[in-house]
Formats: sequence, C-alpha cells, structure tokens
Amino acid sequence: MERAITRKISRIASGKPPRVVDLFSGCGGISLGFCLKGFDLDASVELDGLASLTHAINFYKNAPEQVRALHARPRDITSISPEELVREIHGDAPPEDVFDVVVGGPPCQAFARVGRAKLREVASHPEAFLRDPRHNLYLRYIEYVKTFKPLAILMENVPDVLNHGGHNIAEEVCELLEDLGYNPAYTLLNSAYYGVPQMRERMFLIAYRKELGAPVRFPAPSHWVELPKGYLGSRQVALKTVQPDLFNSSCYYVSAPEPDPKTALPAVTAKDALSDLPPITLHLKGGLRRGARRFTELAEYPSRNGLNTYQRLMRNWPGLENETGIYDHVIRSLPRDYDIFRRMRPGDQYPEAYRHALDLLEERLAGMAREGKEVRKGSTEYENLKSQIVPPYDAGKFPNKWRKMEPDLPARTLMAHLGKDGYSHIHYDSKQARTISVREAARLQSFPDGFTFCGTMNPAFRQIGNAVPPLMAAALAGTLLDTLRKL
Repeated sequence: MERAITRKISRIASGKPPRVVDLFSGCGGISLGFCLKGFDLDASVELDGLASLTHAINFYKNAPEQVRALHARPRDITSISPEELVREIHGDAPPEDVFDVVVGGPPCQAFARVGRAKLREVASHPEAFLRDPRHNLYLRYIEYVKTFKPLAILMENVPDVLNHGGHNIAEEVCELLEDLGYNPAYTLLNSAYYGVPQMRERMFLIAYRKELGAPVRFPAPSHWVELPKGYLGSRQVALKTVQPDLFNSSCYYVSAPEPDPKTALPAVTAKDALSDLPPITLHLKGGLRRGARRFTELAEYPSRNGLNTYQRLMRNWPGLENETGIYDHVIRSLPRDYDIFRRMRPGDQYPEAYRHALDLLEERLAGMAREGKEVRKGSTEYENLKSQIVPPYDAGKFPNKWRKMEPDLPARTLMAHLGKDGYSHIHYDSKQARTISVREAARLQSFPDGFTFCGTMNPAFRQIGNAVPPLMAAALAGTLLDTLRKL
C-alpha cells in the first residue's frame, strides 16, 4: 500500500474529518452538502469569478481576509496544475498528502471524441492533457485525481453523459479510474427522493481506493413522488448504453436504490418550499423597473410560526442561520406577461400560455371596437398591439419554453438558463403572476436562506441553476463518510 494512502487511512481512523477539494465547484452546492455532514472543505477550483467569490464568502466567512481572498480567487483548471493549487493553499506540502476526497462535476465538452486511448494516455503521461487542443475538462479532473490520490471520489453530471452520441462517458471514466487503482460505480439519482423540492435527475459516480476494500453504494432515498413520464423516458434513453453485451461484459452501472412509497416521506413540494416567503406584488402596480437587480433591500419573513420541516431547515441551517429575512427575493420585470401568468393553470406550458395571450389580444381588440376603434387584422397597428400582448415564439416549436409550477409537486429541473429568462418556473400563485425570485430558486435547490449569492440577479440565477442541490450532496456525503469511518 502506498505511504500516502496509509497516512490518510490512519488520519481518518483517528477521528479527524476527511479533507475535501471541490473541482468545478461553482457557488458550492456539493461543498455545502459535504460540510453539513462534517467534512473539512479545504480548497476549490472554479473559473467563474462571481461563483468563486460566492463560494469563498460562504465557506470562509469567519477566516481572515487574506485567507478568504485566497479562496475567492478564480482558478482556471486548464492552466493551474494540481501541484500549483497545493502550493497556493498548503505551501510545500506533498500534493498526495493534503486531500482525502475529490468531488466535482466537470463539463463534458469534446469528451465523446477523445475515447479510451486518450484517457489512458493521460493516465500514463501527465502532460497529455496540455497537448490536447480541446482541453477536455474530464481529462483534467482525472489528472487531479491521479496527483492527489484521494481515498474517495464523487463525480456528478447530467444523465446525457451515459449516452453522449452513443458514447458512455461514465463507463469510460470508470475504466480509467480502475486503472488508477480505484473501485468505481455510477448510477442515476433523482433529488426529489432526497428531500429536495425539485425533480432533478443526475448521474453520480463514486469511487474508492482499492486498498480500502470498500464496495460502492448509493444513499437510500428518504422521500417519494411519482415522477412524470418525461423523467422516466429521459432515464431510459440515457441507460441505452449501460447494458453489457457479448463483446463488453464490463459495466460499472448499478441500479439506483428505489424509495418505498409506503414508508418514505412525501416529497417536498414547491409550496412546502416557498409558502413562508414574502409575497411579491410590486410589479403588478408598475413599481418594478427593468435593469440589474441588486440584493440591497431586506424582505422580512412574514411569520416565524407554523413553519414546516423544510422551511425550518432553510432558516436554521447549521452555520448559516437566518432569523430576519432575505435580500435576494427579486424577480424579473416582464410586464407583457403578467396577465398571461395569472391565467395559466399549474402545469400549463407554452402552448397554453400562447392561447391565453391570443385570448387577451382578442379581448383588447373587442374592447377597442366597443369604443368605436376598429383595428384591422394584419395592419401595422394590429401587429404593434399583438407584440405588446403575445409572446413571439411559435407554440409548436417551443412547447416547453414556459411552465407554471404545480404547488403540490416538487418543481421541475432548474437549469442555468434561469439567468436568461426564468419562464421555466412561473410561480404557482396566480395572485403574484410572476416568475420565481432568486431566493425561491435557491430554496428549490435546497440552498439555505443564510447562503449569500454574489453579483446581481442574472449571475445569481446562473450559479443556482448550475449547482448540485446541497441536500442531494449531503445524502451522498453521508454515505461516503459512513464508508470512510469503517476503515
């Protein structure tokens, strides 16, 4: 057994917390989940400056300013080596000694065109990544693993990595990890089964050093909801590549643990997650202007009584408690669409919204006709009026562009494009007639109210949409910690 591995095993066996480095950390969804379970967050790598600043002010808020500034520094994983990261954080410490666990979700650009040969070249030649003009980020993640020699690894990505042009990225990463001395496995997990008020399906890969003799297992679900057909269909498409055949008997995929509807808790719904937050109606009175939204005004909690379990957790997350209210409860100015939002029913998507908009147009035209003003269809005046009421998108081409949330179900998947429009998550409360706020998006991702996002509204939405839900990460962290504590 390598000396570095022996030292790490002894350290954890003595009761010390496992040390984590979070690669492609974003604002810190995985980091937050691991910290909740008692891991020691030691370093992170993130290119986006606002996301890295968000990460630093939340996880190093009590550290000296110089230390916080060091962790807030954006880092490009394509240009900083694992050894350089260690020198920045730990000086002359041997790189293989400082981290027990590597976590992160590397993007999969160009990976499908690299293949097994390139992966194994990276394993043999550390500079192979730098010679690859595509700078594939998965390869860089693997290079960090090779250098740091962690006891455990967690990797996250979208389900499509199982079938990326017929190419199973997760399977090939597992092959390489096995070559590097790890026992890996991967599966698909839905965050709604783990107490997150969002039906978010993702691939998770766990690997342990072979010296540990530890089998890979995934956390048992705590909650249950019947997933919509679309989620099941997407899972079936993703899983097409995981079945072994006569020529490839190796398969690292394991079936996800299934919740028991009879014993699991009901899934946390959108209403469970959001109903205690202050209502927003200023926009309906013309009091909301276009432009950057900054988090400068406190929206006080309307009540501290009658909170459900999820709401209490969001206000009382250990180390991020919040007793007064929130500063990022801000929304987009979308005056054309408020009347459409009001008429939409929960679960309605863009085709229904478009029909509501056409109805509103006809009602406006009829009202003008009653006042003696006829507007001819197809005229310039008609087209101008239509553009003020009806969204310009073809309802046949963009059926999923809009969606009004169902209050009694978890929300659908939040994506990074929340930073562009937010129509995918229209608030279920018709009286508020709006898309969700930054804080509501954070709640649906299970970020606690004491977690601060840097930047203005659009960057904050993007950080939230890109993140792993902290409660999902916490469930995985708990499983890893149980395994490491048994060493």
